[in-house]
Amino acid sequence: MTAIDEKGYYGEFGGAFVPEMLFANIEELRSRYIEIIQSADFQSEFKSLLRDYAGRPTPLYLAQRLSDHYGFAIYLKREDLLHTGAHKVNNTIGQILVAQRLGKTRIIAETGAGQHGVATATVCALMGMPCVVYMGEVDMKRQAPNVARMRMLGAEVRPALSGSRTLKDATNEAIRDWINNPEDTHYIIGSVVGPHPFPDMVARFQSVISEEIQAQLQQHTGSPRPDAILACVGGGSNAAGAFYHYLNDERVRLIAVEAAGKGVHSGHSAATSILGTRGIIHGSRTLLMQTPDGQITEPYSISAGLDYPGIGPLHAHLIATGRAQAIPITDEDALQAAFFLARTEGIIPALETAHAFAALDRADILPGQTVVVNLSGRGDKDLAAYMEHFEDPDLKLAPRSSRF
Repeated sequence: MTAIDEKGYYGEFGGAFVPEMLFANIEELRSRYIEIIQSADFQSEFKSLLRDYAGRPTPLYLAQRLSDHYGFAIYLKREDLLHTGAHKVNNTIGQILVAQRLGKTRIIAETGAGQHGVATATVCALMGMPCVVYMGEVDMKRQAPNVARMRMLGAEVRPALSGSRTLKDATNEAIRDWINNPEDTHYIIGSVVGPHPFPDMVARFQSVISEEIQAQLQQHTGSPRPDAILACVGGGSNAAGAFYHYLNDERVRLIAVEAAGKGVHSGHSAATSILGTRGIIHGSRTLLMQTPDGQITEPYSISAGLDYPGIGPLHAHLIATGRAQAIPITDEDALQAAFFLARTEGIIPALETAHAFAALDRADILPGQTVVVNLSGRGDKDLAAYMEHFEDPDLKLAPRSSRF
C-alpha cells in the first residue's frame, strides 16, 4: 500500500523536518488541510475553477502516428492544454483556496522551469493577493519568457544567487522568506516535496489527472486501466497526479522518467533514483544526491524543471519498493524525442515532458499494449533551447526506431 501515515510518511520516506519558526504554520496546515479540502464549499469552488478557469477536463488523445511508429497504443494526457500551459495550475488553484481559508494574505513560491511560478502568479492575480516568486538566476535566463509572464501578472520575481542558482536554491530562498514571515504568508510549494503535509496535499490536487484518465480511457478502450503510465519526475507532481488512482493497482506499470543530463555517471546529472541516497532535503526524508558527508551534490539537466537533487517522498517510496520503475534519460535523447513528437504529432512538448517521450524507447512495452504519457507542459518556454540545437549535426531528427 502507498497511503501516507499520520506522521506524513510513505514507508520510510516523508515526515516534517522544519525550523522551530515554521512549526506553527506546518502544524496548522497539517491539522486543517483534510477538513478544508473535503468541505463542500471548497470542492464546489475548486471544481468550478478547474472547469471554467483552468479548462478541465483535458483531452486524452490517441496519438495515432506515434502509436503506429512504436507498435502499441499511446494516449497523451494533454495537460499542456490547460490555462498557463502545464499541470501546475491544478495545484496552485487548490493551494490558494486553502491559504484563503487559513486567513493568509501573502503568497510565496519557488520555480525552476517557471511554469509553477506562472501558475502561482496567475491565481494570485485572480484572487488579488500579493505574490513573490523565487527563481534561480540561471533558470531566469534560460526561462526568460516565463519570467516576463510572471511579472506581467503582477508577481515579484526574486533571483536566487547562491549555489547553482537553480531550483534547489530558489526553494532555499522561499523557505527563508517563510521563516521571516510566518504569520501572514502561505508558501505554495510547486511539487510533491517539502515537509508533510505538502507532498500529500499537492498529490491530492494533482490526482484530478488520473481521475480523468480512468474515465476517459474507459470511454476510449472499454477499460479504465492502461498497461503503463509514463511521466517525467523532478520533484514529481505531474507523475503523482498521473499515478494517483493507480498506486495500489499493480496491473498498471508506473514509470518515472528522470533527467540523466549528460549521462548518469558523468557528474552532470539529476538521476536521483540511481545516484541518490537517503537523507533530508527541504523538510522531508527522501532520496537525494549528496556526498558521503551529507553535502548536496549539484544536479544538472537541460530541463530547468528536472534540475533538482531530490525527488518527492512518494516517488522515493514507489521506486525503493519496486512499485515504480525509474528510467534515466539524457539531454540528447530528450531533445530528439521532442523534435520527433513535433514532427510526428504536431505537438511541441516542454523539455521536461520530452524526457517521458524518450523513455518510450526504453520502457519494454509489448506490441498491442496501451500506454498513457502525461504530457505535462507545452514547449513554448523552451523554444530558445530547441532552436540552439536545430542545426546540431549530432541531433538525429529522423525517426529513431526501425518500427516506423
